[in-house]
Amino acid sequence: MPLLGGIRPPIAVLCVLVLALAGLTAKVLGPTEEAVAPKAVLTSQQYFAEDGAIALRASIDERVADLERTAAALNAGRPVKPGRVLSDLGRTYQKWTGTTIVDLENGDVLAARGETVPLAWLDKEALVGERALTPRMVRLETGDVRLMSMAVLDWPGRPQQLLLASSSLSVPAVSLGPFRSMAVVAEGGEILATAGFERAEALNSDQERQELSFLHRQMRGLAGEAAIRTEQHPVQAREPGSRGYPGVSGTLIGGGYNGRVATAGYASLASSDPEEKRSVAAGLGLTVVALLPVVDQRGEEPDRRLFGLAASGALVVLGLAAAAVLWSTVQRPLLRLFLESRRLARGDLHRPVTVPRRGEARRIGLALERVRRRLNGEGDGPGDHGATGDGGKGRGGDDGNLGALRSGRVRIGTRGPLVATGVLLLLWCVPVGLLLNRTDGSVSVPTTMVNDQRERTDLIADRLRRALNEAQADLASTARLIGAGDSASTGRLLDDALVRHTRYQALYLVAADGSVTARAGGEPHAWSGGRDRAPVRVSGQGGKEPVIQASASVPEHDGGTLVGEIRVEFLNSLLARPGLGEVRVVDSAGLTLAASDGFLAFEKLDGEALAGLVRAAGFRVGAGPVENGLLIREGDRVTVAAAAPFSGGGVTADIGWTVVSRQDAAGFQITPYEREDRGVLAGMLGLAAALLCLGWIHLVVVRPLRALATSAEKLADGDVRTVLYPRYQDEVGAVVRSLELLRQQAQAHRHDQARRPSDAPSAAGAGGR
Repeated sequence: MPLLGGIRPPIAVLCVLVLALAGLTAKVLGPTEEAVAPKAVLTSQQYFAEDGAIALRASIDERVADLERTAAALNAGRPVKPGRVLSDLGRTYQKWTGTTIVDLENGDVLAARGETVPLAWLDKEALVGERALTPRMVRLETGDVRLMSMAVLDWPGRPQQLLLASSSLSVPAVSLGPFRSMAVVAEGGEILATAGFERAEALNSDQERQELSFLHRQMRGLAGEAAIRTEQHPVQAREPGSRGYPGVSGTLIGGGYNGRVATAGYASLASSDPEEKRSVAAGLGLTVVALLPVVDQRGEEPDRRLFGLAASGALVVLGLAAAAVLWSTVQRPLLRLFLESRRLARGDLHRPVTVPRRGEARRIGLALERVRRRLNGEGDGPGDHGATGDGGKGRGGDDGNLGALRSGRVRIGTRGPLVATGVLLLLWCVPVGLLLNRTDGSVSVPTTMVNDQRERTDLIADRLRRALNEAQADLASTARLIGAGDSASTGRLLDDALVRHTRYQALYLVAADGSVTARAGGEPHAWSGGRDRAPVRVSGQGGKEPVIQASASVPEHDGGTLVGEIRVEFLNSLLARPGLGEVRVVDSAGLTLAASDGFLAFEKLDGEALAGLVRAAGFRVGAGPVENGLLIREGDRVTVAAAAPFSGGGVTADIGWTVVSRQDAAGFQITPYEREDRGVLAGMLGLAAALLCLGWIHLVVVRPLRALATSAEKLADGDVRTVLYPRYQDEVGAVVRSLELLRQQAQAHRHDQARRPSDAPSAAGAGGR
């Protein structure tokens, strides 16, 4: 028989798969490799570093873009004195530590504000060539590093002037929690700025000072390692199949002290869309490192070796029992039929056929016996039907067998052993996949996950607040460029501003009487002015989406206001971050204004727990409201939620918005959920192996065997005209070939019997003469 056909290969494959799955089960359901902390905690540090890198990149890019846009707007208008340029720049944007205007013709300083900007680094390479006017990092005499941004002021008939602005490369001003620290690292591993160590420096005990020294050493060592890793190409550094952050990011594990181990996440500054959008910050070679000491959890997991061995042993026992059922009820009878049919086809008709006990094999065996008796001249044998026309006489004791063949119990045939085999395998797959290692609402979630959810939500809230403040500042900068001239020039200015600022869907100039005198973009919505009205407001209740409007007064127009409508999609894009789940922005009434996924305008939050969390976050504690985190247990479901109200400076500090996030703890890579997932995976693999092998047997053996049984019974009933064609090169095909030879012999035997009566009279006449 061919090696890849017949009944043997699927049974052998089933045995191999069962043994392989048993080994895998012993590994995945047994003791796991001891880890310093759950994967979820390490991944959360990576996400935290990515959030910090995104915030720092956006801050640097905005500074550079604002300076370039301001210079371009100034160049398009009338010449302005250097002092007024810096004064207006400082009033509009409070983001630079120092600004200076230098005459490029003679190198004189024309005006300066804030921190003194060093000029020793300024050379020809910074002003001409491919890297002309490219921002660069410069070290001050104090040792601090500043980012220098440049733009050229060029008015007709006047010498060109260089506008310089210095800004610090500080850690984004976000809440780090009580134990986390963060650093901005240069390419060589040099730490440019840190945050999170200041609170610890106020401690007095020797143990606390030793721990602070330990954290400083860990930050220096991990920062250097992170700088080396971020030098890789993002595609090469990323694990196969992983996606998400466009730059290089990952996790590191440092040393231990006093039962705690330093864990860190790192992320290089990268453009949000490297193929379409250029990022100045991405080319500076900076890396953000977030350090958090966690409790060492090695040795806390009980020994589960016996559990894995017991599960794998049960699978081996049930798998071997299933293979034994298939061997005894399918393979062995089929091979016996193959041997008996081949013996008959070779002419050995004297020995009776050994008939199997049940199913299609018994039907075929009985048919072979009837054919053998007819070919051997023994007449109609037991169980013969329709061949002699005697009305069923002579069947003797096999009438009960024939009746059994016609009964529903036997008609199940070979499918019965397949069902029994499937049941045996399901006895293992179902408990392992659905019953073992199941979690409920009492599962223990690391406190770090709740803290990180709270701090990252606060980071998103700060990023959103800064984006809205930036939008209003851009409107104020554009409003100063609007003159008292005609509406055509104002319209061109608004069109150009709409192209530069993709956050707006419409820009329009509203006069004191409420009429729109110039516009760009979409259809304007109603706007009502007034000194007591907030510069950023929400309207559009009852519509398909909220209308978020930012405004700035126009100095050249008495009572005029420049209004910009912010796209909701822009806000949604700021909320979408991995590892935070569903993120929403709600107003003071708890109505949804934006979300990371789909939402209905002004819909309420689901559940009283989230609404209560938003109300709790709105209470003022100390200087203002603070973020809150919560672990919600509802039945078997565990949810981590956090709420962070807008706080800080800017025009949106008192807007009353809150960022709310929640995610199902079942998605965390912690031990209880990982065990549950592994159990489900093992059960699914066992089910897949059973379906594969049993389906294979059904298609290759059972269906052809049922068709063969029907053909054999027809042949035994006297149908010698129907030719039997073997379709498979296996045991069933071999039996079909033997039946075809028997059919040919039976056809020849019938022809011989038909000629004998015609030859008898001629022989008698010859004897009489």
